[in-house]
Amino acid sequence: MIDDSAPNPSESQSGALFTDAPSSPAPEKPPGVYRVLARKYRPSRFEDLIGQEPMVRTLSNAFEIGRIHQAYMLTGVRGVGKTTTARILARAFNYELPARDGRPAVNRPTIHMDEIGVHCQAIMESRHVDVIEMDAASHTSIDDIREIVDSARYKPVMARTKVYIIDEVHMLSKSAFNGLLKTLEEPPEHVKFLFATTEIEKVPVTVRSRCLRFDLRRVETEALVRHLAMICDKEKVEIEHDSLALIARASEGSVRDALSLLDQAIAHGAGSAVGVEALRLMLGLADRSRVIDLFESVMKGDIAGSLANLKEQYDAGADPAQVLVDLASFVHFVTKTKIAPSVVDPSATEVERERGGFFAQNLSMSALSRAWQILLKGVEEVKDSPRPLPAADMVLVRLAYAADLPTPEDALKRLASAPAGVPRGPSNGASPPSAPGPSAALRAAPRLAAAPAIPAPSPAPAPTAASAPALVVRTFAELVALAGEKRDIQMKTALERDVRLVRFESGVLEFSLAPGGSPALAPQLARKLQDWTGQRWMVALSSAEGAPSLAEQAEARENERRVGLQAHPFVRAALELFPGAAIVGISGGDAESAPAAPPAAPEAASEEVAYIDESEDEDF
Repeated sequence: MIDDSAPNPSESQSGALFTDAPSSPAPEKPPGVYRVLARKYRPSRFEDLIGQEPMVRTLSNAFEIGRIHQAYMLTGVRGVGKTTTARILARAFNYELPARDGRPAVNRPTIHMDEIGVHCQAIMESRHVDVIEMDAASHTSIDDIREIVDSARYKPVMARTKVYIIDEVHMLSKSAFNGLLKTLEEPPEHVKFLFATTEIEKVPVTVRSRCLRFDLRRVETEALVRHLAMICDKEKVEIEHDSLALIARASEGSVRDALSLLDQAIAHGAGSAVGVEALRLMLGLADRSRVIDLFESVMKGDIAGSLANLKEQYDAGADPAQVLVDLASFVHFVTKTKIAPSVVDPSATEVERERGGFFAQNLSMSALSRAWQILLKGVEEVKDSPRPLPAADMVLVRLAYAADLPTPEDALKRLASAPAGVPRGPSNGASPPSAPGPSAALRAAPRLAAAPAIPAPSPAPAPTAASAPALVVRTFAELVALAGEKRDIQMKTALERDVRLVRFESGVLEFSLAPGGSPALAPQLARKLQDWTGQRWMVALSSAEGAPSLAEQAEARENERRVGLQAHPFVRAALELFPGAAIVGISGGDAESAPAAPPAAPEAASEEVAYIDESEDEDF
C-alpha cells in the first residue's frame, strides 16, 4: 500500500539517512531470507494508505487543530490496514525529529512524517518500549487488562506518549471489558488506546461509546489494480493487466489478500510473464468467457447446454459454488450496465462490456432480479451440499425454467384483463411444453444458433361441466355468503376473521392477512372458488395493509355502541353505584350479521355485572 509518488526516505533512530532503504523501514535480514510483499510494502505513513481517504482526512484535520482523541476504534474486514493504521497513529503521537542543517526540531504530534523520526523505526517494527501491542485473541482475561491498567499510571520511558494497541479486541472477555472501562474513559494524559477488530458488533457498546470509531473500507478494484501494477514495476515482474484485475476481484477488497495472491502468482510463473489462464488455473476460478456463455445459455432456456458448460468447467478444476458466484457477479454487472452505465466496474474486460451491454439491452429488470435471487440462494445450497455439482445443476435448471416467467404483477394483470368465465389456458388445444422456452430477447443472442420459438407454458383450463354456467361473484360479501351456502364454516370464519381486503374483482382476489391468519389460506381459497364458481380465480397475498376484516369491523361497531351506552346517565349512575361492574353484553337494537366477540366472564364472583338491553333505552 505504497503511493508511488510519495517520497521514500529512511532514517535510523540516531537521525542518519539511508538513501537506498525501502519505503517501509525494515530490519536487516540475512541473505536468502525472502520478505513477503505484504510486509515489504507495508505503509509507514498516512499518505501510503490506499482506499481510506475519509479516515485520513479526518485524522489530518484532528491533528492540525489539536483535537486528538484518547481512544480509537478501527474496524473493517481483514487486510484493509487496521493494525497498520494503529502503528502509523502511534508513530504520529510520538513523532520527534532533532534539529539539523538549519531545519527546526519537531517535537509534537503530527501526521506529516516525511522522514523517519527518533522513535519511528522501533514503532513500525513493534519493538518500542512505550508502544505496547497485545493480541486479544491470546490475552482475553481480566488479568491481562489489569496489567494494562496498572502500567498506564506510569509515564512513558522514552517517547512522549504511551500507546496501547489491542488487536482483535472483540475477543476480550466480559470481565476484561468491564475492567478496562474506567481507565478507557479517563486515561492519564500520556496514554492513548488503539483498538482493531473485524467484528465490531461483539464489542460492548460501553466500550464503543468511549472511542472515536473509523470503519476502514474495502479497497476498490481499480485502486487495487493500480497498486498491484506499481508493486510489479518495482519488483520487475511482467504480468498482464487482466491478471491483476483477476487478483483484485479474487481478493474482495483486501490489500493483504491481493499481495498474497500476487506473491503466489509470481512464484507460479517462475520468473516468466503471468498470464490470465495460468492464474485462473492456479486460483481454481472459472473462465470469465465461459461464465458469460453459461449465463447466455441459462437465460435462453438451454438446459442441456448449461449443464454441459458447467460440467466442462468442473472438469477443468472450477468449483461449482465459485461458478455460481461468478454467474451472480455477472448478473450484477449486467444489471448495473442496464440502470447505471456510468458506474460500471472499470476493471471489466472488453468482452464483458460488449456482451454485458447486449444482455442489458435485451433482458428485463424482472428477469435479472429473479436470476439474482435464485443464484443468491443457490450458492448457499451448493456450499452446504455434500454433492456440489448436482446441487449446482439443479440451481441452473431452476434458473432456466424461471428465466421467462412473468412477474406476479404481470400475471395478475393478464388474468384480470381476461373476460370472466373464459379459461386461462392455450386456445389452440396444445399441451403445455415440458421444457422452458428461450427468452424472447435472447433468441438471437450472439455466438449461439437461434433456437425455434417454443410456446411459453400456460396453466391448463380447469375441468368444468359443459352444461354448468360459471357462477359470478361480484362482491366480497357475496363470497362470504357463498361460503356459508356451501356449509364450509371453517372457510367462512377465516374470510370474516383473517382477510383484510385489498382488491376484489370477478376472478381476482387480493388481500393481506390479519394477525394470526394462515398463509395457506390463499391457495385453499383459490381451489374452493374454482370448485364453487366453475372458473379459475387468481387469489394472492398482498404486502399492502388492506381494509379491516369483517370481524374487526364488527368489533369496532360493537365498541362504538358500548361507548355510546356508557355515556347514558342511568348506566353511568349504575356503574358508579356498583364499583367494579362492567357492561358485558348488549342485546336488541340493530342486529349485526358479522360475528361479535363472546362476552367476557366477570373477574370475581363478588362483582356486580350490569347486563343492559339497548331496546329498553327509552325507559331508563
